[in-house]
Amino acid sequence: MPLEARTARLTILIDPRKKAVFERLCAEEDATPSQVVRRLIRAYIEERQGRPWRPEGEPASARERGKSR
Repeated sequence: MPLEARTARLTILIDPRKKAVFERLCAEEDATPSQVVRRLIRAYIEERQGRPWRPEGEPASARERGKSR
């Protein structure tokens, strides 16, 4: 099973009004709140690490391997 297919639960507390607006905006773009949160988390990780997200243990693409040489 690919590492990206595994799931873990993340429970957060959020103001009910923000939650309602967030869910409405997600619905407007035909995305689930989970999809949007995963996208936000991935962008945050990539921003902080300064490189595209790649789960540990996944082989680097040929382009990424060339960068480290």
